[in-house]
Amino acid sequence: MTRRPNRSTPSPAMRALPDTPAPPAVPAVRRLRRDAQSIAFAVAGAAHGHPVVVLHGGPGSGSQAGILRLFDLTRVRVVLVDQRGAGASAPRGGTRHNSTARLIADLEAVREQLGIARWGVVGGSWGAALALAYAGTHPARVTGVVLRGLFLTSPREVRRLFTTSRTRAPREWRRLHAAAGGGHAERLLSRCARRLRRGASVAHQRAVALAWHAYENAVLASARTRRSPARAIRSEKTVRRLIDKYRIQAHYLQRGCWLGERSVLALARRAARAGVPLFAAHGMHDPVCPAANVVRLARAAPEVVIERVHAGHLASDPALAHSVARAVATMFAASAFM
Repeated sequence: MTRRPNRSTPSPAMRALPDTPAPPAVPAVRRLRRDAQSIAFAVAGAAHGHPVVVLHGGPGSGSQAGILRLFDLTRVRVVLVDQRGAGASAPRGGTRHNSTARLIADLEAVREQLGIARWGVVGGSWGAALALAYAGTHPARVTGVVLRGLFLTSPREVRRLFTTSRTRAPREWRRLHAAAGGGHAERLLSRCARRLRRGASVAHQRAVALAWHAYENAVLASARTRRSPARAIRSEKTVRRLIDKYRIQAHYLQRGCWLGERSVLALARRAARAGVPLFAAHGMHDPVCPAANVVRLARAAPEVVIERVHAGHLASDPALAHSVARAVATMFAASAFM
């Protein structure tokens, strides 16, 4: 089922999204120890509200408290989980014992620790792929799935990011290519991964992380009609976080995130056939995850409700934020939770 691009006025669920919102309060971090990993998670909202777990993108990006603006926290209990090596989880940037299967097992461990029988799942970009993988693996534990900017973990999408999209940001791509040591364009990801690995030159790690960040931002900005100048990164702490983030991202992308398009779609089909409601919002101008991804999803799982919006890729895009907020308000209404 496909909805037309939405141009309607904001729903009541979006009244908490003013043009210049106050930063949401950051919930206290809790921790779960699993095979030499410290998994960080946080809980916000109504203690007896409909539980919803939010899966961040990247891989390696970490949770952002700003996502809480999409929820009515008087009705929903939101769980933010930092995936292995990301955000407040430790060791930061660690790739050992870090795979999709382990992330899914971590989510189950968090759910059990919190005493939650079933919960909704919200994910964007890589988090959308992980949401479908989790829902397809544990459909009996999922009340519904809301996706934004679906990434199918295919070689086609990775090639699009590192090769095809260089036309969107040629200057930034050349800088990333140089930081990775040059060579054939098709090997850019593997060269980045090599220079980001632990034990590599700190200068190489720093150069690749900063160049990758600049390139990624330039590609994302190419979908906007108004572009803001990029901010210079001055904090060494921020640089360190970028190194950790892109080390994990390279680790996953080189391995197809241990999924691949066929697996993601098969898991989506399994969740849908088990009765899990699926909703996907996708920007028509997404420069990272092509809009055709939701067409493929609909073929695999015709039950999915798709909303195409005039937007790019980021959750901060107002049109995508409105679409996701409406979906979570409808799908995870407290009165509908059983």
